[in-house]
Amino acid sequence: MAGGEVQGSRFDGVGGLRVLIAGGGTGGHVIPALAIARELRDAHGAEVRFVGTARGLETRLVPEAGFALELVRSGQLKNVSLATRLRTAIDLPLGALECMRLLGRFQPQVVVGVGGYASGPGMLAALLRRVPTLAFEPNAVPGLANRLVGRWVSAAAVNFEPTRRFFRNAHVTGIPVRAEFFAVGAKNADAPPRLLVFGGSQGARVFNAVMPRIAKALLEYVPGLTILHQAGARAAEKTAEAYRAGGADPARWQVAEFLDEMPQRFAEADLILCRSGASTVAELAAAGRAAVLVPFPGAADDHQRKNADVFAEAGAAQLRVQVANDESMERYLLGDLSKLLLHPQRRAEMAEHVRKLARPDAAQEIATMVVELARLG
Repeated sequence: MAGGEVQGSRFDGVGGLRVLIAGGGTGGHVIPALAIARELRDAHGAEVRFVGTARGLETRLVPEAGFALELVRSGQLKNVSLATRLRTAIDLPLGALECMRLLGRFQPQVVVGVGGYASGPGMLAALLRRVPTLAFEPNAVPGLANRLVGRWVSAAAVNFEPTRRFFRNAHVTGIPVRAEFFAVGAKNADAPPRLLVFGGSQGARVFNAVMPRIAKALLEYVPGLTILHQAGARAAEKTAEAYRAGGADPARWQVAEFLDEMPQRFAEADLILCRSGASTVAELAAAGRAAVLVPFPGAADDHQRKNADVFAEAGAAQLRVQVANDESMERYLLGDLSKLLLHPQRRAEMAEHVRKLARPDAAQEIATMVVELARLG
């Protein structure tokens, strides 16, 4: 596809451009999907609707962003009980029928599947009705929904070069990331060092358990260091109590339920300890920040480990595989964090490598692919 030829132009088809975005569930699916939707609406005059399920974040985020949302039945097939799989096996065809009716009403020129619960029935309905389809895959290895349709879609937008092999007509576009992350510059060398710890909006149990136990030693090893730790609403009070019990200087650490303005938090950080969801690693790349990545071991198809592998192999992050024994994790993380915090040159090298993985024009490139499919379809 000729990416730059139509970028920023208005769709010139009859009746205007209509796009249905199918999928959701987690922020990793919904947030990039909203960025694509905004680009289609603002740059190409598109009418965009979403199809999702009642259990996903789309129920809150999509209406807040000003887009229409249709709910269908769907569910999980991976890493769930037999009863859940049986219920999903019943819901999937019903969800596909609901999507078929939605396609008949809305008449989109393109359906974009972003992964997650509703992506499967939405893309299946589009394929059956011969509506052009675009699969968006942020992870190094596709989830089940995108794997099932990968060879049948009209085109795909992926985040990593090795992921192209799973899809027909795939292009590496990256993941849409807020412009504020790309505006994060090098941190002032005279500012005290800061470690940012977060595991998503709900926090991460391993960080909440381990960091309070190693904080005192880490703060003693690294002069002037401060720690900002997002623990999640349910665990913040308990995590803060654990920091106090561990004897860390209370003036040098802070535990929060939730952190807003994450680009600013990244800008203030010298090093970030986090999971390796697709959106998180894309934000690290955009901001150019060194990180220790601890993949969530329960992620479907172990996709967080594969995301982290790509960054580690590029010298863009330190990979630390989570182990069940908290004492071992304490030892490993204390070593990883202290070494990187005490070696600014190593962090600078990681930042240089990680910025090479950033894709500032991802939303525009994906929207351009959608427009071209609509014109060809």
